[in-house]
Parts: sequence; C-alpha cells; structure tokens
Amino acid sequence: MEEAISRQVAYVNNIHETLVAYTGRRLRIRANMGRSKIIEREGILTQAHNSLFIVETEEKRGRKARQSYQYVDVLTGMVELTNPEDEQPLFPALQQEIA
Repeated sequence: MEEAISRQVAYVNNIHETLVAYTGRRLRIRANMGRSKIIEREGILTQAHNSLFIVETEEKRGRKARQSYQYVDVLTGMVELTNPEDEQPLFPALQQEIA
C-alpha cells in the first residue's frame, strides 16, 4: 500500500516538473467533466503551482478564459494533455498504465 502511494506521489511530482518546463507553451487538453461531458481545448500553459496548473484559452469574440486542473486529474486520466505540434501525449506512460 505504501509503495503504491509513494509511486503515485512520484508520478504527481513528475507531472508537475514536466509542466513547469512547459510553462508558456501551447497544450491541447481533453478533460472528462463527468456525465459524458468531455471538453477539448487548446491553450497556453500560464502557471504551474504545487497542486494545480492553469491554462489560458481563447474563447468566442476574442475573450480569454482560464481553466485550472489538478495534477491528480492527469494521474487518474480525467485530463489528458497533448503537445499540439506533434500530436503526442505528454504522459504516454501514465495513459498506458491507467488503461
């Protein structure tokens, strides 16, 4: 049990470090919001805090919106992050392990 928890903590730290390196770059996000509602957006990663990260997206009529997501959501597969330049997932090992 403790080994599984320490492995998950290491994954969350890895996600955080990777996203800190991606700050200021474009990401594609696919988020499962529950009840069969899936949101797909593309935006710029503006901030990566200790427990969450913030993505700024373009909305209708030139408005900007900010969305925040937790690293745990990436770990559990509720949020999938993709590099839009090469269409490759940022965390393919997590997606394979979850599936």
